[in-house]
Amino acid sequence: MLFTRDIGIDLGTANTIVFQKGRGIIAREPSVVAYDVRNDAVRSVGTEAKEMIGRTPGSIVAVRPLKHGVIADYDVTAAMLKRFIKESLKGSIISRVRVVICVPAGVTEVESRAVHGVLKQAGAADVDLIEAPMAAAVGAGLPVWDPKGCMIADLGGGTTEVAVISLGDIVTAQSIRTAGDDLDEAIIAYIRKKYNLLIGERTAEQVKIEIGSALPYEGEKTVEIKGRNLLDGLPKNITISSEEVREAMSDVVSMIVDSIRTTLEKTPPELSADIIESGITLTGGTALLRGLAQLIEQETSMPVTIAENPMDCVALGTGKRLEPGHRFDNYVFRRGKHYR
Repeated sequence: MLFTRDIGIDLGTANTIVFQKGRGIIAREPSVVAYDVRNDAVRSVGTEAKEMIGRTPGSIVAVRPLKHGVIADYDVTAAMLKRFIKESLKGSIISRVRVVICVPAGVTEVESRAVHGVLKQAGAADVDLIEAPMAAAVGAGLPVWDPKGCMIADLGGGTTEVAVISLGDIVTAQSIRTAGDDLDEAIIAYIRKKYNLLIGERTAEQVKIEIGSALPYEGEKTVEIKGRNLLDGLPKNITISSEEVREAMSDVVSMIVDSIRTTLEKTPPELSADIIESGITLTGGTALLRGLAQLIEQETSMPVTIAENPMDCVALGTGKRLEPGHRFDNYVFRRGKHYR
């Protein structure tokens, strides 16, 4: 039997999450591709490819094809999405695939067309674009269709997306290309400058998860990390503290907090009054950084909550759009087009 398969994709800089209508989330993989440079053949995608970062021979390259929420390598992104779509269609005879995919709120016309084109190349028949903060708000269960303001901050790997939503559409939004990956890069730069030690991005990410924080916390720890001494080129171990990691990340954290404050400053007064009551909801993996919610609360004087399953909210929002009788009729993609 031939039929249409509907899937939603949260195409993130760090991770790609695939939602299938009727099944829920069916894939959650790092946005990484490993390919053989001799013949451009894809060796692996997702978790297996991520394990190869920094460990490949010269003939194999492991890359992240997205930078700051947008496509940096068109062909590699298409190959990755083609693999994810193929996995979602296992055991079915499909005539066409419809995809709803999320893009940053600040995406340009050229970038949105690139997303559309890469999905067409990957095998999608129809493509709908939805802005990440809108999808995140729907996935987090916020009352976006009501005549009252709700505020969402989707803190991902490549972008920070902040928006105020009312009556099913975005009223004001702020999108900055600073997020979780920049925290990792800040840790790498700090350790390189202070200890003359070069570490990889996987090590920096692990340090951030294990002892990173936006505010001091009880029971702060230290962690031993390994890298290459830049003075003599030999392997070296150092011990780094939670306080040092917090210092390393402080500038990036401040930029994230400032984007939320800027959005509040641009919010109409009536909606600001609603947000004072309902507060700010955080989604995305970076929302899980220790003390970040409390810091945002201190800096904005607004109640702040982290959504349930914050990493899945954007994908769940795309799933709502796939449902029959969805309430997206008032929502208009801000670049003005839904591509077909």
